[in-house]
Amino acid sequence: MVRWLKRIALGLLALLVLAQLVPYGRAHDNPAVGVEPTWPSPRVKELARRACFDCHSHETVWPWYSHVAPISWLVQHDVDEGRRELNFSAWDRSKEGTRDAAEELEEGEMPPAAYLPLHPDAKLSDAERKELVDGFRAMADQRPGGRKRRGGGDGEHREGDEHR
Repeated sequence: MVRWLKRIALGLLALLVLAQLVPYGRAHDNPAVGVEPTWPSPRVKELARRACFDCHSHETVWPWYSHVAPISWLVQHDVDEGRRELNFSAWDRSKEGTRDAAEELEEGEMPPAAYLPLHPDAKLSDAERKELVDGFRAMADQRPGGRKRRGGGDGEHREGDEHR
């Protein structure tokens, strides 16, 4: 029995070592920051930086475990998906996700519960969550150039406007 346990342990160790050769999850160079949003306040930016930027910007902080497969694969996947959904460093291509982000924050889906144990600074109080939700909604209402969008009259209609 002990022999089998040793063989299993050695096999798992060998798999872990071989997994380090898989390149996905190893490209931890952040792309250059492009167009950033017009933040409604410095506080909203600070809260977003604290709770959102690791997955939703080109300013990801890559902790030590993000360099060890298979964890690196999961971290890279989450960052890739997060940037695809909403990217504060590529605002010209990403701002449509702000209203969804506000809803997910409000419902407690973001930041994800699995992220918080290793990133306790990302945990938001109820008041901070409300500030960030309100800030994201204000950002979603901005027109190009940072001007706030007015309701009706200008001929613009976006999905979700009927719920206001």
